[in-house]
Amino acid sequence: MPTETHLLSDYPPDAPISAGEVAAAVRSAGRPPRIFVVLDDDPTGTQSVADLPVLTRWETEDFSWAFRQGKPAVYVLTNTRSLDAPEAAARNEEIVRNALAAAAAEASALRLGFVSRGDSTLRGHFPLEPDTIAATVLDATGESTDGVVIVPAFPDAGRITIGGVHYVRAPELGEDQLVPVSDTEFARDATFGYRNASLAQYVEEKTGGRVPAASVIVLDLGIIRAGSTGGGAPASARAIADAVADATGATPIVADVVTENDLRALALGLEEAERRGKKLLYRVGPPFMRARIGQEIRAELTGSEAYAGNEPSTAGGLIVVGSHVGVTTRQLGILTEQHQHAHTIEIDVEQLLDERAASHLDGIVEDVVDRLTHGDVILHTSRLLVRTSDAAASLRIARTVSAAVVTVVNRTLGLFPPRFVIAKGGITSSDVAAHGLQIRHAMVRGPMLPGIVSLWEPVDGPAKGIPFVVFAGNVGDDSSLADVTRKLSSTF
Repeated sequence: MPTETHLLSDYPPDAPISAGEVAAAVRSAGRPPRIFVVLDDDPTGTQSVADLPVLTRWETEDFSWAFRQGKPAVYVLTNTRSLDAPEAAARNEEIVRNALAAAAAEASALRLGFVSRGDSTLRGHFPLEPDTIAATVLDATGESTDGVVIVPAFPDAGRITIGGVHYVRAPELGEDQLVPVSDTEFARDATFGYRNASLAQYVEEKTGGRVPAASVIVLDLGIIRAGSTGGGAPASARAIADAVADATGATPIVADVVTENDLRALALGLEEAERRGKKLLYRVGPPFMRARIGQEIRAELTGSEAYAGNEPSTAGGLIVVGSHVGVTTRQLGILTEQHQHAHTIEIDVEQLLDERAASHLDGIVEDVVDRLTHGDVILHTSRLLVRTSDAAASLRIARTVSAAVVTVVNRTLGLFPPRFVIAKGGITSSDVAAHGLQIRHAMVRGPMLPGIVSLWEPVDGPAKGIPFVVFAGNVGDDSSLADVTRKLSSTF
């Protein structure tokens, strides 16, 4: 099993690069402002950024609202990881067309960049989503995409790329240990599984051989950190821009990243490449946009900051757990063990799949509302995962379960709004936000834990003023869910 220290011994150290240096490059004189439109396949992509608008609807008027906020990026919650391929493609196309139409209607010129935010463990609709975005941009504007930049790294959550291979840090196996992502539970995903941790080979695998691994441009740490012992960021920016100069026809470009400095060096190099005329599209993990726009790492929010500007309700909070990955189940166990004043309610998935569903949900809603009058409620789906080898059937089951969670949250909101809502799991967070809480427009305020858990403030609709926490299923340590709940709860 490789160690991080051993793999990094072949490369120079990273160079310190400030967020301000990247922000200054992005704001370069003589160019109209550019807004990155981030098509986020589940809402957890916002966990590394702060003070940016997020949409769960994507009509042109929604984009107009977002563009008027004057921010360098807007997140659009597509939830495509819960859709089949044709639905995901159609949604990506609709969003891109509406964003371009809204930008064209603005009084001042706007340049748009498009980002397909995917999973840091390589799950999701790839290459379908970046392919669809590139094709739609070409059809709508006549502009072709030279390169698709693939950066799944998420150092805050222990996912890094070295030598073109994507790894997960595994301290439980020993200090400094790394596991190729292809050897983790994520690679065995029923819908989006894969065999390769080498990103070039992953591209070949997922494109069915249409794009050979040998044709993928690999920006290894030797390029990302070029000149770091003396030349600094400008030298690495030139090296990166030079390395992608031959990209054409949506050439895949994969990048090594181990630290925030690596992300910022990459951002400077890609900005230089685009300044030279390269048309790039991005398929990235959560922290990429923070670096790409030159945003500082936001310190984790305190409980009082989470409620700033809003009077907390006297009701209990609602913690909704839908994810089934191992870390989520462990986090749920710690939360229920430590939060002795909370009431735990289970949604029985097997009952959702037969004629008992309606009466089961009626009872759940009644119980949740009653218990919220006394304190926090932990609502979770049963931990026994209903498995099937058929990918389409797996998605149907996931949708049924998610629809049930949404029903409970939405009916609870109408009867007795909770003090706060935490949603654990990507699809769970997306559906709870868009349908359970009926959030249409929100602002990402920042992380509840360093770089990995996002707080949204709904700015309209029935959930306005209720802090909503987006908590990915596959991040955090065993106590993280309890830690976030403790910040927001009045009884923990």
